[in-house]
Amino acid sequence: MQNETISRRDALKFGAVGAGLAMLGASEAMASTLFAKDVKFDEEYDVIVIGSGFAGLAAAAKAAERGYQVLVLEKMGRVGGNSTINGGAFAVPNNELQKKHGVKDSGEIFIQDCLKAGLGINHVELLETIVKRANDALEFTIKCGAKYQMDVKPAWFGGHSVPRTITTDNMSGSGIIKPLSEFVEKLPGCKLYKRTKFDEFVINNEGGVVGVVARVDYRFDGKLLSDDIENKTGQKKFYKARKGVILASGGFGADKVFRKLQDPRIREDADATNHEGATAGAMLKAFQVGAMPVHIDWIQFGPWASPDERGFGVAPLLTQQGLFKFGMAVDVRTGKRFMNELADRKTRADAEFKILREAPVAYPVAIGTYNAFDEQIKPAIEKGLANGCMKKYETLDQVATAYKIPTEELKKSVAKYNEGIKSGMDEFGKPVKDFNGQGIESKGPYYCIRLVPKPHHTMGGLKINEKAQVISANTLKPIPGLFAAGEVTGGTHGASRLGSVAVTDCLTFGMIAGESI
Repeated sequence: MQNETISRRDALKFGAVGAGLAMLGASEAMASTLFAKDVKFDEEYDVIVIGSGFAGLAAAAKAAERGYQVLVLEKMGRVGGNSTINGGAFAVPNNELQKKHGVKDSGEIFIQDCLKAGLGINHVELLETIVKRANDALEFTIKCGAKYQMDVKPAWFGGHSVPRTITTDNMSGSGIIKPLSEFVEKLPGCKLYKRTKFDEFVINNEGGVVGVVARVDYRFDGKLLSDDIENKTGQKKFYKARKGVILASGGFGADKVFRKLQDPRIREDADATNHEGATAGAMLKAFQVGAMPVHIDWIQFGPWASPDERGFGVAPLLTQQGLFKFGMAVDVRTGKRFMNELADRKTRADAEFKILREAPVAYPVAIGTYNAFDEQIKPAIEKGLANGCMKKYETLDQVATAYKIPTEELKKSVAKYNEGIKSGMDEFGKPVKDFNGQGIESKGPYYCIRLVPKPHHTMGGLKINEKAQVISANTLKPIPGLFAAGEVTGGTHGASRLGSVAVTDCLTFGMIAGESI
């Protein structure tokens, strides 16, 4: 097989010039474009899905349910990517569980919450699509075998005006990934290949996507840039897609090179919540065939992570649904609170970064008592204590000594916080009127977690429309045969995503991609 080097006119026609070429280099992009007439396909399917996370498996399951032959390609040795290590929290506006517990919600409230967190630069038509289809996506995952905690009130995540988040039974994204993957693989004509890395698209003479090039027996070695450019492991295969290709390759939060190019403030050694395979390569290949980029340099940090464990860990669960809800966070230098612990992620991460810029090792500390934790997450306390991200102290004096916090100021902060809860008025605007007077108890034990924002979600990616079609940067029309869903897309969340809306976004638009194709 011989690659065809296309002319500058053809490059413009097919979208290889513009945003894609600016990122990849003109000669490289033109040299790597493959045309169907020059390819002998090894296998043919109706639909090819790149990625096996929430978006990819939802797309594959919906397409397979329609009777299509589906091939899912996953470059890592296990399915799911970030979705597997996700906390399994699924924000569903105006869901039945809210109604059961008397929670008043609406699509309008959900969109306003998203716009506030996203600084108003969200693409509202995508949010409106989520509102219309989120409950459908929930029901579809249940049909495929996912199980959720339907006997408790929905969880209240930071930045949301009301509790609207439904959590999987096992409090992990694996509770959705496992049944979806099993659903897909049981259907006739559908396959899921692991350790198979997507390399590039195959296009026809009209610039439509008709297949992909991938490598089987690929071995990811964790060198990030090398894995997308220099890692040559595996054997090349050509797969034809009769209906089209769905790109659901996820974000690039673990890509130390690409994320730093977008935001030079991110240290190369900064720990991320992402799995190590969360790199930019597949997204860049979409830019190469003309996909419109949106919000690429908006990278979200998780304000609930801990420097005392690697990756995502258990701290986000214990802080989001525990210490941040009924406890508080303090600046160890002063012993004072410094933020609304239930604000949106960007607001909280910015507040923590302000402290860490002034004193790089003065990690803020989240503090609470046993009553701070929702009943369903109390079993995770032992995990936090075992891995060292959470510490337990009998008195506030011990807390102050352990973290070198001014003792009297810490006690004053706890008292002031509790007074605010009793009066229903919090100095930082935390919605304490809904806490039924529940704050930090007057005696221990006290549970503490040190905080550090970690790169978590990349807001930017490919521009899609309400049908999950990828929009061309050259024609402003859909690229024939190319669909995308999930974190590889951009615009939905604006500058910063609300917690638990990633699952909603991925599953909803994954499902829509599987329907639209």
